[in-house]
Amino acid sequence: MRSFRTENVSEHSLEVAIIAHALAEIGVAYFDKTYNPAQIALKAIYHDVSEIFTGDLPSPIKYYTDEMKKSYKTIEHEADINLLSKLPEDLRTSYADIILHDESSDGEEYKLIKAADKLCAYIKCVEEISSGNHEFTKAGEDIYKTLDITDLVEVKYFIENFLPYFNNTIDEI
Repeated sequence: MRSFRTENVSEHSLEVAIIAHALAEIGVAYFDKTYNPAQIALKAIYHDVSEIFTGDLPSPIKYYTDEMKKSYKTIEHEADINLLSKLPEDLRTSYADIILHDESSDGEEYKLIKAADKLCAYIKCVEEISSGNHEFTKAGEDIYKTLDITDLVEVKYFIENFLPYFNNTIDEI
């Protein structure tokens, strides 16, 4: 797909961290959750760090089949391990706690970061479509369907109260 502007992994990771932090704060403020928003933001900053070695593979390819999804998760995990091995031994444990994501043990934190990643992807689609690039229409629709059926109340709150403003101009804000 064409893109009206380029985006690097650092920019994307910061956007995911900001939205993940917001989701965690929403959970704490409105839904009696016990998240640590700062820790979630930190983990979100590193959520795609494996791409230093793997590059970015488009989601439709990564998740084409369950076998491909499993294989790519293995590749990402190995890239994370490789990256951690480059650190001085005294730092590895601290960074492993941040970089190595486990869906089962990280539970809600992991779900919030994945949801923030999806929200960022959707916002990117909205930006592209509003700039005249309709190649992002189908992707935007598919991503929105995924977000719409989430069981995360924080995401539903974000969609209702914040998402509509992402397409506004500065004057409209």
